[in-house]
Parts: sequence; C-alpha cells; structure tokens
Amino acid sequence: MTDLKLKVTMDLSVVLVVGFCFVLLGNGVQSDRDDKKLQSLPQDQPYRTGYHFQPPKNWMNDPNGPMYYKGVYHLFYQYNPYAAVWGTITWAHSISYDLVNWIHLDIALSPDDPFDINGCWSGSTTFLSGGKPVILYTGGVTMNRQVQNLAEPKNLSDPMLREWVKSSHNPIITHVDGMDSENFRDPTTAWQGPDGLWRVLVGNEMNSHGRALLYRSRDFVTWTQSKEPIHSSTRTGMWECPDFYPVSLDGKNGVDTSSLDKFTKHVLKASFNSSDHYVLGNYTTVTDNFSVDTDFLENGSDLRYDYGNFYASKTFFDSAKKRRILWAWIQESDSTTDDIKKDWSGLQSFPRSILLSKTGKQLIQWPVEEIEKQRTVNVSFKNKELKGGSVLQISGITASQADVEVSFNSSNLKEADLLDPSWVDPQLLCSQKTASVGGNIGPFGILALASKDLTEQTSIFFRVFRSNDKYVVLMCSDQSRSSLEEGLKKTIYGAFIDIDPLNEMISLRSLIDHSIVESFGGEGRACITARVYPKLAIDNQAYLYAFNNGTFDVNISTLNAWSMKKAQIVSFTKRRKPHLN
Repeated sequence: MTDLKLKVTMDLSVVLVVGFCFVLLGNGVQSDRDDKKLQSLPQDQPYRTGYHFQPPKNWMNDPNGPMYYKGVYHLFYQYNPYAAVWGTITWAHSISYDLVNWIHLDIALSPDDPFDINGCWSGSTTFLSGGKPVILYTGGVTMNRQVQNLAEPKNLSDPMLREWVKSSHNPIITHVDGMDSENFRDPTTAWQGPDGLWRVLVGNEMNSHGRALLYRSRDFVTWTQSKEPIHSSTRTGMWECPDFYPVSLDGKNGVDTSSLDKFTKHVLKASFNSSDHYVLGNYTTVTDNFSVDTDFLENGSDLRYDYGNFYASKTFFDSAKKRRILWAWIQESDSTTDDIKKDWSGLQSFPRSILLSKTGKQLIQWPVEEIEKQRTVNVSFKNKELKGGSVLQISGITASQADVEVSFNSSNLKEADLLDPSWVDPQLLCSQKTASVGGNIGPFGILALASKDLTEQTSIFFRVFRSNDKYVVLMCSDQSRSSLEEGLKKTIYGAFIDIDPLNEMISLRSLIDHSIVESFGGEGRACITARVYPKLAIDNQAYLYAFNNGTFDVNISTLNAWSMKKAQIVSFTKRRKPHLN
C-alpha cells in the first residue's frame, strides 16, 4: 500500500480518507461513530478537550510505547475498555500523521494470558536491527507479582501496526529471590551498547527506596540482571515509569536512545510522589556507569518535567524531525463519581519537544510545532502597560480553547520584595501568596477560564523577589478559585524559574483547552499543568484576562492569543465480542 506512505504535511482530509480505506481492507471493520455503545456519552460534556488526546470514553492513564514508524506516529496507552475507572488494563492504540489529529485503532494488547492475566501494564517500544519495532511491557500475574513481557507486530508491512503477537517466550524477565515482585514494572525503551548487547531498565523498590534495575541481552529474549542497579536513591520510594535517554549538549536536536555520541548528557526520569522527577548525568557505555550531576531531592534540588498535574511520562525519538517528544498522563481532579457520570477519565498532555538548556543544568520543554496549524483567529498587541491592581480583558478569541503567548518586563525591579531565606518551597509559597495577595512586583500574569465577573478564574502568574545581589522569579498556577463546584482538588502549584529579569523578558505560554491548562514559563524552563472544572466559565462563557495585582506597574512587551481548531479524531475498530476477565 504505497499510497499510505503519507507525508506529515498532507491535508488532514486526505489522510483520513486514505486511512479509512486502509482500515476497511480488514474484514468487519466499522467506525465507532456508528457504534451506539461507543456514542453513549452524556450530552453535557463541557470538560472534554478540543485538541488534547483522549479516547472516546472510559479510563485512560499512562502513555506507552510512543514511536514513529513508516510515516506514522503511534501512541499506545493504558486503557480500560469497559468503564471510566481503573481496571481490565489493556494497551489501546491510536495513530496520527501530525501528532494533533488521531485515528483510534483496535486494542493492541489485552490481558488474556497467564503472564498478564491481571493487566497489560506500562512499558515501551524499541526498534531492533533492521527497524523492527517490539514492545516490552509489564504483565500483572497476580496482584502482588509482576513480570516483563515481549510482543511483536504481526505484519511489518502494515504502517498502522494494527495487530501484535505476544512472544512464546513470555515472561522474558522475572524477579529474583529477595526482590519485591509487587514493585517490579515499567520497562524502558532499550538501547544497544558498543558491545552489541541490549540494555533495559525496570522500575523497582527495595527497602522503601527507589531504583532502576539494569538488564542486558544479546537476542532481546534472554535477559541477565546486572549486579547493581544503574541508579538508586534513599530519598524516594518506588520508581514508576522510568525513562533513560541522551540529550545533545548543543541543545538543538533530539538524540536516538542508542546513540553513542560523546557530546551528550543522559536523563534519568522516575515517577514518584505524584510527580515526574529527573536527574542529569554522564553515562559511560562501556561500564554502564551513570554518574549524576545532582541526585534526586539532594541539597534542595527538585528538577521536574512539570510542577503540576503530570505523571507517568514517556519520551520517544522522532527520527523524521530529529527531536525527542514527551507525553504524560494528566489525571482528573474531580471525583470518581464525576468520572463515572461523564463516562471518561484521563487526558494526555499535548506532546512536547524536550532539549537540554544552554546552561546544561536542566531540560527545556515546548509544545511540538504541529500545534501551530490549529491556530485560527489571532489577537495581538505590544507595549501595553498594566498598572498595579488592574485587569485587562483579552477579547476576540475563543477563550475556552486557546493558545496564549505573553511576555512581561518591569522597570521597577529594584522595588521587588525581599525573599525570605526560609521560602525554599515554591508550591508552599504560591499557596501562601495566591493571586489575590498583592506584592511589589507581582503577582502578574493571566486569568484563564475565567467567568465574566471573575468569581471563577485559573490564574497563572509570576512574582519577582530580591535575594542578595540577584532576582528570583516565582511562577504559580492557582486553581483555588477555578470553580464554584465543591469537592474538587484545587491544588496550587509553583516553581522557581532560572530567569534574569534584568536581561530578559518574563515569558509565559499557556495552552487552554476546556478543563486543562498547560503553562510554560521562561520559554519552557518551568512547566505547570492544571486540571479545572469551572461551572460558569465554560465554552463561550469563558474569558481571558491579563492582570497585575502588584503595587508597581508591569509592561506587556508582547501578547499573542489564538483561538484553536478542534482536532479531528475518528475511531476504526473491528467488530469483536466483549472480552472480560
């Protein structure tokens, strides 16, 4: 099917027509839009997103095995096909040609074998020699025993990779005596060393301490555990969904996971304490030694992908555009009862490119460039003064589904409040100094998903402090007034950003999409994601404002805001009988 080798830039309508024709070649294929069971969502759905990925209904959590294969982006994810709560976990499968518009395909892996009967849990994809993709995933054998399994595509000539076959060798990695088999999961993308051996990491906990176990294999079937984990920490618990990959020192392009380039650092990410933390370090391929620059939570260090609602992330190398792309599970912040009522739970973050900063001390994230194709109506202006205590409405766009970029500066920095040396926890500081608490320089920023009277608002803002001979910039995402609804998690998030406001603008980009706000401060040096459920500020009753609640004026150097088109998402699946464990 050479006509399916589509270019990413091809018009979406052509992509969907060709994709539809391709899927119809399989016997008994139907569109989920014609399946009444899959279209039984409640009518009132103000919190479903317009351009973030989510399945038609039911429960979704971790992103699994994202990859680019023969012109097609693939995303697998943890999915319960029967309810909006966790259970009967499968690997669902969707494809895209542009990371924005998606086609849902049949479930790739279901828990129907002894080695995964309690769930096909998280894992990764790896390209073997010759470009053959394979899946490594965790199988739940019993509720307190986990093993690692292998699956392969049934037909490599199918760019959609619609069918997967579990290996007859499963399970290929099992725990050894003395290991906690209940916390032994989430294999990483494997990489190949100069000796030809494959390496993979598996998350584990031993004596309440997190660690990443290292395994090696010649044939990808028989694996041997290294005597020592590649890294461990006494400051953390279980490491879920570990990730390990190189980043280029020049900060320009992504790097393949198996790259032997010497001009790289390595990232080790671990999910714990409801957040995705990472460390940077130097990895020696010959000895498999990983020497970190600063360890997890050491000496006040707290490097995270995102300081908000963002967990169980997974990256992949996009060989087409030489970039590394990051996905993450964005959990609901309402109740299980609410999820059951609306008949779905969970979002994926909008895919982000990820690079090493110029300083080499942290990572930089930014929405992939394909998002710009969704932009429609634009509102922009420059050099607008925001007086202390003022609010400015940004009108002319669809505020419930928008992309906003704004940069601020101040000529009054010398008036900034002094930073108390005890203020070391940015989240606590943001919780104490919410958007309604005035300071000298700040709070200033935007009010997203706000009601006309501002009784509902999600505020993303900055404060500037003086500390010795430098300035400290605090970024906050305040959900405390996001909804009049009771019983919601309205957590306030915060992060310090490595910005010198004397020599650069304080910039903010926010992706606003009905019930999610992803914010990128300092050109991606700090990211905060929030889930909100306004009662008043929904659809065309949502408004966007810039504000300054500080004593001194700040200046909006530039502001650009766009209405965003809705992503096109269709479902094509085979007719099959329900499978229940």
